[in-house]
Amino acid sequence: MIVIVLTLSPPRLRGHLTRWLFEISPGVYVGKVSARVRELLWQQVMENISSGRAVMVYSSNNEQGLEFRTHGQEWIPVDYEGLELIMRPNANQKQQKNARRKTGWSKASRYRKYGR
Repeated sequence: MIVIVLTLSPPRLRGHLTRWLFEISPGVYVGKVSARVRELLWQQVMENISSGRAVMVYSSNNEQGLEFRTHGQEWIPVDYEGLELIMRPNANQKQQKNARRKTGWSKASRYRKYGR
């Protein structure tokens, strides 16, 4: 069993997924395909979704019986002592990530702007 949830996906990708899976709600696709087809579908999702987000949940032979894959999200799957969990970064991690990104003007442009 496989479930794929897409947000902000192009129509071409949605059409490709409906060849293999049933769309039970806008952006939610469900079906039963082989592992090979599942990997090819996920590859198509990764190539064609640009600014959107994708989550895939599929059955597996582990303790939970499920595995997760995500793309374009803050939430990431994490293995915690054999259990697959979804980790959501807290506010401090988000601030650290944003602090690393430089924004604004360089020192040289500020000096020229203020006439120093």
